[in-house]
Amino acid sequence: MKTVGYAAHSADSELVPYHFERRELRGNDVAIEITYCGVCHSDLHTVNGDWGPQPYPLVPGHEIVGVVTAIGDDVATYKVGDKVAVGCMVDSCQECDQCEHGEEQYCRHGMTPTYGAPDRETGEITQGGYSKHIVVREEFVLRIPDNMDMSRAAPILCAGITTFSPLRTWNVKAGTRVGVIGLGGLGHMAVKLAVAMGAEVTVISRSNNKEAEAKELGAKGILASTDNEAMQQSLNAFDLIIDTVPTKHDVNIYTPLLDVDGSLVIVGQVGPLEELMSVPLVFGRRRVAGSLIGGIAETQEVLDFCAKHNVYPECEMIKIDEINSAFERLAKGDLAHRFVIDMGSLTAA
Repeated sequence: MKTVGYAAHSADSELVPYHFERRELRGNDVAIEITYCGVCHSDLHTVNGDWGPQPYPLVPGHEIVGVVTAIGDDVATYKVGDKVAVGCMVDSCQECDQCEHGEEQYCRHGMTPTYGAPDRETGEITQGGYSKHIVVREEFVLRIPDNMDMSRAAPILCAGITTFSPLRTWNVKAGTRVGVIGLGGLGHMAVKLAVAMGAEVTVISRSNNKEAEAKELGAKGILASTDNEAMQQSLNAFDLIIDTVPTKHDVNIYTPLLDVDGSLVIVGQVGPLEELMSVPLVFGRRRVAGSLIGGIAETQEVLDFCAKHNVYPECEMIKIDEINSAFERLAKGDLAHRFVIDMGSLTAA
């Protein structure tokens, strides 16, 4: 299938129009016309080569929403015209214990990311959602609830599931005291989801500048990490802290904020942190953990949860030819919203 997208051709080049081929339908494949694609901070890291060399040309995008245009002969779950979504992965071995438990993101043989990785059957490099069409095996296609606003659904496929999964894993419920470090694309979704679960949520930030914004999202307020007195008064104040900071940072200033048996879960930084001090961990049975997106079943759960509770990311709609300026804005700071590309603009581009 011939299609067109926007691709990076090197680590220091801008994204430009790129014509390429999607694979012909296999028996268990679903062909999708993409209507919206979210822009994730990891797209920027990946195309810049921050996480290692990439197989350019590379079409980013793993927050994909669209409509089914064709199905393989063996597909039973979807039909032409269905509203569907695709997230951060498009395949896994489907046989190991993790896949059988519905946690394909931790596949023992490695899940296949939506872009920048070899296809398990052909070895061709997967290409992402900054494009007009995509072909994905049925098991990795998600259903968009009927009452969901498709134009705001895309970031739920990454920012949503990345924060929803640890909230579920650490059993957040009514009354759970949750701290969220950072109020960017990930952080604002963590706040909205935790509030919808009934948690008491506090944003932890360097300053109080975004206090009004945090309260609008449902948080009770902001704890400024530069305010020593406020930090002292907040010792043992949280059962769970979701850390969305996307760069190397010092988690030692946050671990004393956890109560006994509390956990700080890293979902932002992929890479080194400042040296970890064990004292707050040992003397409070506190934990520092990490979490990577969620499985397919859990990703469907977050879509259904967001539709039921009317939880959506804050979105700024852009045209595909504005992607490079969006990347520039993203690089300057983690914005408190998500860019979403209206893929209808790709034809005009």
